[in-house]
Amino acid sequence: MRTRTLARLGVVIAILLAAGAPFAPGAQAARKLRVVATIPDLKSLTEAVGGDLVEVESLTRGTQNFHEAEVRPSMMLKLRRADAVVENGLDLDAWADVAIEGANNPEIIRGGRGRIEISKGIEVLEVPSARVDRSMGDVHPRGNPHFSLDPGLAPAITQNIVDGLARVAPESRAVFEQNRTAFLAQLAQRMAEWTKTMEPVRGSKVVVFHPDFIYLLTRFGLVQAGTVEDRPGIPPSPQHLVNLIRQMKEEKIKVILVEPWNDIKLANRVAEEAGAKALVMATAVGAVKGADNYITAIDYNITALAKALR
Repeated sequence: MRTRTLARLGVVIAILLAAGAPFAPGAQAARKLRVVATIPDLKSLTEAVGGDLVEVESLTRGTQNFHEAEVRPSMMLKLRRADAVVENGLDLDAWADVAIEGANNPEIIRGGRGRIEISKGIEVLEVPSARVDRSMGDVHPRGNPHFSLDPGLAPAITQNIVDGLARVAPESRAVFEQNRTAFLAQLAQRMAEWTKTMEPVRGSKVVVFHPDFIYLLTRFGLVQAGTVEDRPGIPPSPQHLVNLIRQMKEEKIKVILVEPWNDIKLANRVAEEAGAKALVMATAVGAVKGADNYITAIDYNITALAKALR
């Protein structure tokens, strides 16, 4: 009898291990929270807050256009096992709803305790004053969603992450808060350096390929003077480019900011005609070489901008 009981117990333990479930007292507390972030910036910031208590995966890569991410079965598999999902919101990652629905995980559906949207408390820029329609291009009705490019908004973003993770693991809130405080202290030191670096070029005008950068530009006192795109997401007409090049020459605009996923050859041609330079920016963690985490991605952008604008 005892032999049969032990055998059955062994089978149960094997099943639990295969499913990733704990089988010993205290094992649940020791297991890291499985967190899925929709974009790499949020992966990096969640790792900073969660520390050793989390294991974080991103559904996208830094070199992608996040608006156009394709929902794949691999996304659903990650989400099915997740304790929490961290999303940007403001329609940047609206595709995540499809993936989450397919994952069949009640913890991370809209309203679930594991659903963490980090746009709460953010002062959103470029909110349309009129009704949005498709003739305006890819205009976001709730405002520009690329706020993670502004390091000055990291305190609000990380507080949302702390609050979300603490809903899932309330016993770990103190650790999350401590990790956040340590990260923000490091970030504040870098912010002082970045502000000093950008001070000599404050007020400079730049052209952007696609309107991803308004939060970064606003934070450091730069002016978005035009876009290579005719309208957001709409390729430029020849006349639009003629007018843009003329404007850049007249206003002595030195820089075009371009995303790694966009038409870099076109940006280079326009910049050459205007006597300017096209800069490939770190639109997210992992977008360019060396932008391996949130702080190094911001540092890349500041260093590149300051050098090009001087």
